[in-house]
Amino acid sequence: MLTVALCKGKLIEPTLKLFAKAGYGAAQPAADSRRLLLPCPEIGMTFLIVRPADVPTYVEHGAADIGIVGKDVLLEQDSDVYEPLDLGFGACRIAVAAFRGQTARDRLSSKIRVATKYPKITERYFNQRGVPVEIIKLYGSIELAPIVGLADRIVDLVETGNTLKAHGLVEIECIARSTARLIVNRASLKLKHQAIAELLKNLRLACASPQRPSRAGSARHVRAGGRKEKRTRT
Repeated sequence: MLTVALCKGKLIEPTLKLFAKAGYGAAQPAADSRRLLLPCPEIGMTFLIVRPADVPTYVEHGAADIGIVGKDVLLEQDSDVYEPLDLGFGACRIAVAAFRGQTARDRLSSKIRVATKYPKITERYFNQRGVPVEIIKLYGSIELAPIVGLADRIVDLVETGNTLKAHGLVEIECIARSTARLIVNRASLKLKHQAIAELLKNLRLACASPQRPSRAGSARHVRAGGRKEKRTRT
């Protein structure tokens, strides 16, 4: 039995679709389930539904054998986990942004204030450029910081850039690109090598193959309360 940590939010639905495509859709959890612990013995897995920032912690400390999480989280936390597979979905970028018309070059003579939920990534980025910064850690609504005078710049996760534009901000530079990654606990890789190797092989094949319409009625989903619902043809 493998324990798989899935992150709440945007990544969970494409993750479950990929698992189903790889042949693990017989009894996987539904994306809208409110349960946090979902045993699925039919496919030899137990799913944990946790916050994205907690996925590497569960995997690193062995509470989960495998996790699915964005590369942005891994870059920020620098966890001691094995990262064998880029799943390709959830594409976005970690970017520096500022008000439109503001110079892209930072003055070396004064410290600039940068608001972000990625303090480690931000510090590394500006240190490599020799730019002194004061980092202001926020947990959300990062775009507000320049508007209210809290920061001169922001470093945030950008998908389309529409939120930046809506607040009069423009992207100055891309620090790194992020997609969903599969991570593995190092001890589990040895102790459960066969099961993990099989899962990796099937997920690689699913990632490489073109998307096919799923056959109706082929998957049962574990709903909140543990009931199984069989899909029927419509």
